[in-house]
Amino acid sequence: MVLAVLFIAADRIAVHYANQQAAQLVKEKYGYANSTDGRMDVAIEGFPFLTQAAGGDFSHVALTAENFYLDTTGNRQGGYLNVARLQLDLHDVRVASLTARSASADLATGTLTLSYKDLSGVVTRLARSGGPLQVSQAPGSQGQAARIKVSGAALNGEGTILAQGTELTLTVPGAEGAGSVWTVSLPVGVNFTAARATTDGVEISLVGHQVGLGSSGQRV
Repeated sequence: MVLAVLFIAADRIAVHYANQQAAQLVKEKYGYANSTDGRMDVAIEGFPFLTQAAGGDFSHVALTAENFYLDTTGNRQGGYLNVARLQLDLHDVRVASLTARSASADLATGTLTLSYKDLSGVVTRLARSGGPLQVSQAPGSQGQAARIKVSGAALNGEGTILAQGTELTLTVPGAEGAGSVWTVSLPVGVNFTAARATTDGVEISLVGHQVGLGSSGQRV
């Protein structure tokens, strides 16, 4: 009984340390949690951890990043876009060793969420239409294009957030100055597959197969 307790304690200590190290590597490689209130967590699921680590195979690793920002591809002034949340679930992850700075996963699924508050801010800054603009849900999201409503004293209309590959493209007819493109740093093999406007924000789905992680798989 005592040995079992000691093993469990050692296992939990080891997985806690591995989670911290993995989160630090993700920060360095992909730039998540690059704001003062950003948060980056990695959770290696499954028990016992030490058995998985010995074989270099992990059935499920969850990655969560919150409140990090993206710059436009052209680094437009005021074009920074805050990402409320990025969730990635990595399945069948393989690493060469605990000190390896790269890994691979058979499957990755997840979502990226943009809040209407953050979208309102970036549209207002880029449009420069003479007043604040509010972004909210609009009907008609289809495939990889999420429909949004843009309203304010100087503009009332609808726009689109298109999610293709690893790029987010904002289009607002009548406020062409608000249009911009952002690239999200994702592991190789992970791409956007769908986008929709919900009551709480724009939700973008991600899927990847035979995914490369870390130094050997980082997008350039």
